[in-house]
Amino acid sequence: MAHFDPSDPRWVVDPQPLFDELREEAPVHLTPDGYWVFSRHADCLAVLRDRRASSDSLHVDPDRAPKGFSSARRAETVESIRSGEPDARPFLFRDPPDHTRLRGLVQRAFTPRTVAQLTGFVERECDRLLDDALERGTFDVVDGIAWPLPVAVICELLGVPAEDHHEFRARSAALARGLDPEFLLPPELIEARDEALLQFAVYFHGLFEQRRRSPTDDLLSALVAAHDGEDRLSDEELLSTAILLLVAGHETTVNLLSGGVLALARDPDAQARWRKDPELDRTAPDELLRLTSPVQLTGRTLVEDMVVGGQPLDAGTFCMLLLGGANRDPLVFEDALSVRLEREPNRHLGFGFGLHHCLGAPLARLEARVVLRRLLDRTSLFRVADGSVPSYRPNFVLRGLEHLEVTVAAA
Repeated sequence: MAHFDPSDPRWVVDPQPLFDELREEAPVHLTPDGYWVFSRHADCLAVLRDRRASSDSLHVDPDRAPKGFSSARRAETVESIRSGEPDARPFLFRDPPDHTRLRGLVQRAFTPRTVAQLTGFVERECDRLLDDALERGTFDVVDGIAWPLPVAVICELLGVPAEDHHEFRARSAALARGLDPEFLLPPELIEARDEALLQFAVYFHGLFEQRRRSPTDDLLSALVAAHDGEDRLSDEELLSTAILLLVAGHETTVNLLSGGVLALARDPDAQARWRKDPELDRTAPDELLRLTSPVQLTGRTLVEDMVVGGQPLDAGTFCMLLLGGANRDPLVFEDALSVRLEREPNRHLGFGFGLHHCLGAPLARLEARVVLRRLLDRTSLFRVADGSVPSYRPNFVLRGLEHLEVTVAAA
């Protein structure tokens, strides 16, 4: 019987046929490694919107834990919390009330109004990068635009010095890979993730001390003030929140921008339609997000018994939600495999849903709209370069291009 097998390299190279196969043959199934997998839009949405499904893996029942799940690490974390030690995990993996408190401290930095104030900065950075890229005629979209722009934007928001941007790439890649479920990671990748966390900790602690001495109008200063004020952040919470914002604030957008360019490069008609119709600026980014699905899957642990997709599930069960498959479910999206830039409504799950809906959604939409609109306006056509094969990083959760060579024709 068909089942989710993360060892299959096709999940990195071309997962779409696998998503289709699972939706048709085994939309709800228990894998040989002991966790449940859901690939239909309706089932993924049902889990995401239900408070009985937690993003906190500490709720996993050891007797129902996936093969390779680190019960020792879980037990150590549980014991430290019970003994009164601060919880060092980012709010992405925590439940209310901690999740509510921590998310609330940073949410004001990602409101549509606040994000709109970044428009000028995004446009200037985009134009600067495109000036260089388009002059070459053929360029790597990831290295030339998709990576440096989101890094510059999130660093501007946080208040990270521009001269430090180059230091983040290897560390951030290790953390992005480390977001894959730990039971899917070999020991050397867990070690690389933990080493990257240590390096980020040293770096950010230095920035925190700077902000205490000389506060500025940036998000890091606001977090430090919250650390020292009534709505107090522990040292561990301050650090984990800063790292989460930096990594999650650009890794997913890198994948959206590069994946969006690839989808358009393969569809000249879609390019032409968007060039001629500025109204598509409103709907096209979400359609490209649906097709690209920068977050391919996410996990939830049930804190109460549930029935999902007709399957009874016990509390303590771990569930894997294949968002990349849900976003191309033909029962929800007409002509699901095609680029329909005018698609509306677009009920994709690219930003998640419910309690953990992506905090940075307004910022990601802004960056996608600016970059892709400017690329379209400054070219008459762009396509995958002759002889070039787009390559992907070996990530399950944050799947994205490693390299994408495109050739452009000037407008």
